[in-house]
Amino acid sequence: MDLTRRKALLLGAALGGATLLPSISFAAGETPSKGGIVTFAGLGEPTTLVPLSDSNTRTRAISTKIHEGLVKFDGEFNPQPVLAESWALSADGLRLTFKLRKGVKWHDGKDFTSADVKFSLLAFKKVGPRARITFANIADVETPDPLTAVVVVSRPTPYLLRALTGGETPILPAHAYPTDKYNESPNGNAPIGTGPFVFEEWKRGSYVKLKRNPNYWQAGLPHLEGFVARFFADATAATIAVETGEADYASDVAFGDLERLRQDKKLSVEVYTDAYLNNTAILEFNLENSILAKKEVRHALAHAIDRNFINDAIFYGTAKPAGSNIPAVFTAYNDEAPFSYPFDPAKANALLDKAGYPKGADGARFSLRIAYLPSDVFKKTADYLRSSFGKLGVKIEIVDGDLATFIKRVYTERGFDITVNGISRLFDPTAGVQRLYWSDGIKNPAPYVNAAHYNNPQVDDLFRAAAIEGDETKRAAQFKAIQKITGDDLPSFSIVALPTVILRRANLQSLVTTIDIAYSDLATAWKQPQS
Repeated sequence: MDLTRRKALLLGAALGGATLLPSISFAAGETPSKGGIVTFAGLGEPTTLVPLSDSNTRTRAISTKIHEGLVKFDGEFNPQPVLAESWALSADGLRLTFKLRKGVKWHDGKDFTSADVKFSLLAFKKVGPRARITFANIADVETPDPLTAVVVVSRPTPYLLRALTGGETPILPAHAYPTDKYNESPNGNAPIGTGPFVFEEWKRGSYVKLKRNPNYWQAGLPHLEGFVARFFADATAATIAVETGEADYASDVAFGDLERLRQDKKLSVEVYTDAYLNNTAILEFNLENSILAKKEVRHALAHAIDRNFINDAIFYGTAKPAGSNIPAVFTAYNDEAPFSYPFDPAKANALLDKAGYPKGADGARFSLRIAYLPSDVFKKTADYLRSSFGKLGVKIEIVDGDLATFIKRVYTERGFDITVNGISRLFDPTAGVQRLYWSDGIKNPAPYVNAAHYNNPQVDDLFRAAAIEGDETKRAAQFKAIQKITGDDLPSFSIVALPTVILRRANLQSLVTTIDIAYSDLATAWKQPQS
């Protein structure tokens, strides 16, 4: 993996120049102010406050203030201790031993121990939408003493440590889950964590309120007295909330306002390419639809998408047309070739004719339903697709709803033909990309796992091999082979690689301190007094 490229992508670029990842340390002579509450303007409401069964970033934005992982990563992807003070990998790569931090308390006063680590990793392995794949090789978690946890894997798992952050795999209190019916635990709605902020209140449809953890294991932190996540219906409303001072920051903003907002000295606009989440706007085809089951139809629709137009008109140049579902941050993994499907309406029409769907007397070929992940930009993307596909003679019905409705419609009811979805391709293709194609997602449905119901045993086998391959050159070849097969089969199609845009009040300091970008724990965040 090209780590230099990875660093550069993480650091990203602002609209007017480079946006460097702020240092964790404070500027010389600057003393953080104590007190104050930070308000986050969130787009929509999460379904849970614990990302055990739903890994959506709406949950992540709040959960990371309450929960912590074993490690975190700085801007250069170097691991840093959190709940684990140290770790060591055995020579055979099959045992990862963590020495846990002493004296850490759960928010309810109980001791944090290795039993919590064991519970959490095995629970995520069982029900986590991503962790069912990420942790597939975990055979056991041994707990020889309360402050030692040994993760035992059946095969070498080169990406495992990177999955153990507070955003991706937070450590949860075992005592809050007395049965294996995890979704029935009240902890999902009123979570207990070890992090800098303690859950206080969730007023449905309005906000989640957290307060400072007075017994936090990091002495003197957090600086803030509290955190509030307020829910807004659209990015414009969230943007206005920050602009007027009702909120302190947002990570879903109105892209068309960015240039204007950058002129306001009370605001800061920062645009990042997130090398940990590697988010993308992706189109997924329901292969159970007899029309979309034909490869020529999928290819035709891909050729009808002008990704440069989407980037310019919807994302105002902040995104990047995606070459494949394997992100550009993995330069060895063949992002751009061989199946990029350039915008070519003539070819799209010819492919539909070849597939046996000529235009009728009314100019129509067939009809499809598009479901989109609730978001202004995905709604606009769906509207664009309706227009573009309509020029081919493909009639589009857009079906909408809140996040819970989208998840149920796509992954349970199968009441869609195409999705416009937001997918985190993550820090490694095994962790983030594999789930788009994994046939296990057909018999064991989970949010954000194989919405297409794609089933290719060769692809499954290649992913299994890549998951345990320690040689990066061989592993890159395996991902290139996956790219070639899935690029031709095309069960899903990345449209644009998404930026992480943060709009914040300029007096909010130390917001971005780790590779989590917008989803940091805010332990060191503080607010400058305003005159």
